[in-house]
Amino acid sequence: MNKMTATALAVIMTSTGALAAPGAHFIESWDLNGDKAVSVEEAEQRRDDVFASFDANDDGYIDAEEYKTFDEARANDQANHEPAGRGARNPANGMRLEGNDNDKDGKVSREEFLRNAAGWIASIDRNGDGVVTTADFGPGK
Repeated sequence: MNKMTATALAVIMTSTGALAAPGAHFIESWDLNGDKAVSVEEAEQRRDDVFASFDANDDGYIDAEEYKTFDEARANDQANHEPAGRGARNPANGMRLEGNDNDKDGKVSREEFLRNAAGWIASIDRNGDGVVTTADFGPGK
């Protein structure tokens, strides 16, 4: 698994098991200040950590091969912690290669990955208050 260790994976995963509220695992994993909301700033900081964990060769990009490992880790994490079928508000959608490769060169730079944090949060933030809480994952529009 190259430089990825259990510690590196802990950046985006926790071992608390399934949580009752939709989105609770996302909040637990991405809320850095403990206010039960994920801001754009927190998303940028956490995405920087995630990027460092999955840029296995430290070349400043997550390439297609590294993305395979990243995709597997996200899929396993989601299968273990989140209910399926959240559609567009599924946070994993905003982490995909095709959603972050702004210049379409087949790899994602750190700059691209961090720059996409604001749009990612906005895509999950159903009530438009600028932060993501578990309420943004519940039933509704």
